[in-house]
Amino acid sequence: MFDARGKIVQWYIDICYMNGVGENNIPWMDDLYLDIIILPSGEVVQKDADELEEALRNGIIDKQLYDMAWEESARINALVKNGEFHLLRLSEEHKDFLLNRL
Repeated sequence: MFDARGKIVQWYIDICYMNGVGENNIPWMDDLYLDIIILPSGEVVQKDADELEEALRNGIIDKQLYDMAWEESARINALVKNGEFHLLRLSEEHKDFLLNRL
């Protein structure tokens, strides 16, 4: 996310099971509830663990998907901590690309 001056406010990562493109080229995602917010300061915030717990408790997801969500979250958090989550570096480039297409 960028502010009105084009500065990064945060990176917001949804942990998903699958992503795709459906009918009429409409993208979709099968969300696994957990989210990771990374602030420009380097602070990392884990969000919506309560939603993941509730989905498991209510049978919306099974234990395998529950574990997958936590494992993927841990993997991304480790990459971020080690400065190896390269998608963060692409943010400015992608913003510039999109703005130049308008």
